[in-house]
Amino acid sequence: MTASLVPSFCRNCLAFCPILVTVDGGRAVKVTGDPQAPAFDGYSCPKGRALPEQHNHPQRLLHCMRRQPDGGWASIGSQDAMDEIAAKLTKILAEHGPRSVAMFTGTGRVSHPVGEPIAKAWFRAVGSRMTFSAATIDKPAEYTSVALHGNWHAGLQSFDGSDTWMIVGANPVIAKSNGAPYNNPGARLKEAAERGMKLIVIDPRRTETAKRAHIHLQARPGQDALLLAGMLRLIIDEGLHDADFVAANAVGFEALKSALAGFTPQVVAARADVPVEQFVQAARSFGSAARGGVVCSTGPSFSTRSNLTFYLALCLNTVCGRWAREGDKAPFPNVLLPAFTPRAQPYAPYPVSSDRPMRVHGLMESVCGMPTAALADEILKDGDGQVKALFCLGGNPVLAWPDQQKTEAAMNKLELLVVFDYLMSDTAQSAHYVIAPPLSLEVPASTRMTEAMKYAGVSRGFTMPWAQYTPAVLPMPPGSDLIDDGAFFFGLAQRMGLQLEWVNMRGQGPNLEGPTQTIPLDMSRVPSVDEMIELACANSRVPLDEVKLHPHGHVHDSELRVQAREPTCTAMLQLADTRMMGELSQLLSESASDAKSPEFPLTLVSRRTNKLMNSAGRGVPKLDGGRVSPPACMHAQDLAALGIASGDLVAIRSRHGLMLARAELDNTLKPGVISVVHGFGNASSRLGELGQEQVLGSVSRLINMDERDPISGIPRMSAIPVSVSLHAGDLL
Repeated sequence: MTASLVPSFCRNCLAFCPILVTVDGGRAVKVTGDPQAPAFDGYSCPKGRALPEQHNHPQRLLHCMRRQPDGGWASIGSQDAMDEIAAKLTKILAEHGPRSVAMFTGTGRVSHPVGEPIAKAWFRAVGSRMTFSAATIDKPAEYTSVALHGNWHAGLQSFDGSDTWMIVGANPVIAKSNGAPYNNPGARLKEAAERGMKLIVIDPRRTETAKRAHIHLQARPGQDALLLAGMLRLIIDEGLHDADFVAANAVGFEALKSALAGFTPQVVAARADVPVEQFVQAARSFGSAARGGVVCSTGPSFSTRSNLTFYLALCLNTVCGRWAREGDKAPFPNVLLPAFTPRAQPYAPYPVSSDRPMRVHGLMESVCGMPTAALADEILKDGDGQVKALFCLGGNPVLAWPDQQKTEAAMNKLELLVVFDYLMSDTAQSAHYVIAPPLSLEVPASTRMTEAMKYAGVSRGFTMPWAQYTPAVLPMPPGSDLIDDGAFFFGLAQRMGLQLEWVNMRGQGPNLEGPTQTIPLDMSRVPSVDEMIELACANSRVPLDEVKLHPHGHVHDSELRVQAREPTCTAMLQLADTRMMGELSQLLSESASDAKSPEFPLTLVSRRTNKLMNSAGRGVPKLDGGRVSPPACMHAQDLAALGIASGDLVAIRSRHGLMLARAELDNTLKPGVISVVHGFGNASSRLGELGQEQVLGSVSRLINMDERDPISGIPRMSAIPVSVSLHAGDLL
């Protein structure tokens, strides 16, 4: 049989990079970037190129699994699994009510973008709002800051036409997180530098992105809000702001200016530990440019005061007038979303919290969703409203949620835990059922999900009219019984006599780009993945059938221009939200010594790599290099002071817990900072099987809920005070 070369796109992350898959005998044997895909330049990352190893993994589950009374596992047919789970859910719902059933969706949902809408439809049908996601332990401040400040109908000014760009706590060259265009961000940053754009990066490490910067502010971790406040003050004081834009589109300018009075360059530079001249240069460079933008990512989100950091970034964009203006080319020209008319006008702010409380930590459902960091406590707290059943889609809570020990206890307390995964992950080890799904190359998909990311912040999604559809590249593995998430929840609904509705929402919060579309589903038969893709793309600006004519993807012509503000628009952006001004006052009252402790003299920041997507990729030698514990990256100065050599096993302690990692020299870090790749570690139950190094290698062991955001509940997950020492044998 002759091997064939099939175009598709990777679904490991939301960049959805076009790829070419070499298929031989029904198996993927090689993946490369697609040089025929316009705008991506043939780019692919190691995760995408390792798709064959993922699909052909020797431990891959090809059948659903059911836990046996003795704790062992046996395969079960997918139809039988749905029968049994539907019966158990019916009993739990009858005894404990809708709130007793919850769902967590992790980043793995990106591989199956049409499964989650069916799952959410099932939860709506049973009356449960207990749907949690990675959004509230990743970048919840993207949502809260927009609610507090307001958004811009047409979007942020385009990266392609900017004179300056500021990236806070992101490394898009490696992680493709928001900060630069998704389509080969390294190439786009290089092109921008060549045309004269001045890139400003705020990061405690000289990352691959920082190496391309005009100015790199290598600040102490957790000082992002301080730096942005100082920049705002300097820009306003020196008259570099856009006074006309502010007067026409924002309120609270004078109150903001007053609140910023104490954030002088000298105070900010000293506390952030950056040269004052460099800080002033960065602020002036950003403020004096004609066009640009500032965006925040996971770094400041994981650190303290994430809402304030993201909010001040929006204020910087507003004070400098960095939103798309009338006549500009629309930065987000919909393709597989419905057509719309972008306007140079604000979306109004709106409340950040609902009136639906959690039972723990005084938290509420908020604009970023249900507070995932509190879900373990909800499961463990007895009484009315306790979560008894949990579905886990494309996530691994044992490694992702804060406080690993508490998370494990919660997983083991559930009456019903159903995990969707292609491997027996550490969370799956505690499950009652593990549902084996097809992998990305075995199902069709469209790029609509990435387009729709513009509803999740101000700088996410495709900023070009790009779209692609891919059919399934591979057949299901011979002899397998795999079922995708959507078909599974649809099957549950059929067995429980529920009517499901597909919902397409076109915006964030109450600010909708177009009317919400609700489509009742025919419950007599399970819709195919292709039919669900058609539902998601209903009324798209470019018909899905036209997108399908371009197997390598296509940049669809669009001269969509931003229109004038509507005469009836009275919305204004808010520069002085009361809650944020209170946090600004608290920030000013702190000092650089507040974060220092003789007991915990170093600061740990979480790190991402282009070879792993959270815990996904571990166990694939091509990606994890055979590592069993994470690297603990440290500057030579710190290694020498501690008497530690690269490769030594070290114990990292926080006020909450302990983890193990292998020391690794990294002089790109600011001295005093330790950087650890998250996603490693294993469940405590595997200690005897695997040993301390593999089991204790999780950053989540250092985190608890003592210090948490009052809106989203996200705890301090980075900028963690720690101590580091050589591993001294048995620690348990």
